[in-house]
Amino acid sequence: MLEDLHLKIRNLTLDDYPQVKALMDRVYHDIGGSWPKNTIRKLIKDLPDGQICLVDHDQIVGIALSVKVNYQRFSNPHTYDDLVDQRERIYHDENGDALYGLDVLIDPEYRGYRLGRRLYEARKELCRQENLIAILAGGRIPNYYQHADEMSPAEYLEAVDKRRIYDPILTFQLSNDFQVTRLLTKYLPEDEKSRGYATLLEWKNIFYEPETTVLEYRKTQVRIGAVQWQMREVGSVEELLKQVEYFIDALSSYKSDFALFPEFFNAPLMGLAPDQTNQTEAIRFLASFTERFVSEMSQLAVSYNINVITGSMPVVEDDIMYNVSYLCRRDGTIEEQRKIHITPHERRDWVIEGGYEVRVWDTDAGRIGILICYDVEFPELARHLASQDMDILFVPFWTDTKNGYLRVRSCAQARAIENECYVVICGSCGNLPQVENLDVQYSQAAVFSPSDFSFPHDAVMAETTPNTEMLMFSDLDLDKLKLVRSEGSVNNLKDRRLDLYSIDWKTQ
Repeated sequence: MLEDLHLKIRNLTLDDYPQVKALMDRVYHDIGGSWPKNTIRKLIKDLPDGQICLVDHDQIVGIALSVKVNYQRFSNPHTYDDLVDQRERIYHDENGDALYGLDVLIDPEYRGYRLGRRLYEARKELCRQENLIAILAGGRIPNYYQHADEMSPAEYLEAVDKRRIYDPILTFQLSNDFQVTRLLTKYLPEDEKSRGYATLLEWKNIFYEPETTVLEYRKTQVRIGAVQWQMREVGSVEELLKQVEYFIDALSSYKSDFALFPEFFNAPLMGLAPDQTNQTEAIRFLASFTERFVSEMSQLAVSYNINVITGSMPVVEDDIMYNVSYLCRRDGTIEEQRKIHITPHERRDWVIEGGYEVRVWDTDAGRIGILICYDVEFPELARHLASQDMDILFVPFWTDTKNGYLRVRSCAQARAIENECYVVICGSCGNLPQVENLDVQYSQAAVFSPSDFSFPHDAVMAETTPNTEMLMFSDLDLDKLKLVRSEGSVNNLKDRRLDLYSIDWKTQ
């Protein structure tokens, strides 16, 4: 066991060549030994940040060498000769969009300390800093010769992946998040232990962003605003719309990207219906204002430069009543999401029917989905949205009691964990005694996150005081979703057993 370690990572210089040669000769004695000095000189000149060494005191104990290549070219079949010419000069593309890992080697006396992982992490960080698509590598399989008589190369790769066989290079690559994308034949014919075979390995840079102009740039830092709405008696549509504008104005003043309203937030208008005893007619009376609300809230979205999610409102179409939420983007476009699952109360007293489709929409601040209240209690819907790369799920709700609210809250928080996304819930509070079946409300708006180290310890980003009219704000980092989906403590989306089950959406 080594003592008095003093490790650091730095970039190679040409003065290091004697140590580089000695180390490569020792590790690669079976395939030709070290690169000549001119090769190392050219690597350092072409991509100085890509030539990394691990040093114990003044002794080099590990090396990682890299070049830039064209991703399209080298993510497809190639050989070692496509990278290295007859004079052992290594191909480097100054305008390349991927990093190619040539070598990672550790002094045999220093193995067992996971030092190779440090070099890999440094290389990954370089890939991120350079905004490159991926790291590619042709990986030898030096233990294959021991199994070649009984296994095909493909069977060997599967056995190594299943940890039934240990391969010093492939096992290490797989443990560092590389994926085998294909088997390369005649990659390095003189590599007798690998029988000339190699794996094409790839590590994807999840933060890669294609070059864009300022106007095309999509935000990754998103501010959510939600209105915990106080139900109160109103005397006209204009009075209620004035409240709506007040809150949109306030959320916009705090630079929010989204404004979320609760389910049936405009229900106080039912108190103006001619016949208060007929609930079916009262909800249809409320539906008569929906077109106006959507139009005016869309105009407010444009005027105040904020994406507005309108809570939900009743809509009559072909004499059928639906519960519908609208996304009013700040560019003036409008989308609608109908409630899929209808509660017994809605079905019995208001004769509302369910919709047939859930969708994810692109916005200038992420990909979003909407599920109205009861819908969030059905995990299949959120999972269907997650399969469409949803970042944020908005859940406008209306609940009258705390146990009803907790159903929505608990399920919403589960959806955030299951689908590795943010979930925003928002409801109304107060009382509305003049409207049948809407006399009391219970709400505590909240924003939930996945449950991992990058997020709050309880996976709650923000929440309001219960049953108090107020605004809620929360800043969401969409890059953290990329990170948790790729490198989180658990990977709920990646680890689904799609060989056993899946969501099959039936088109109506």
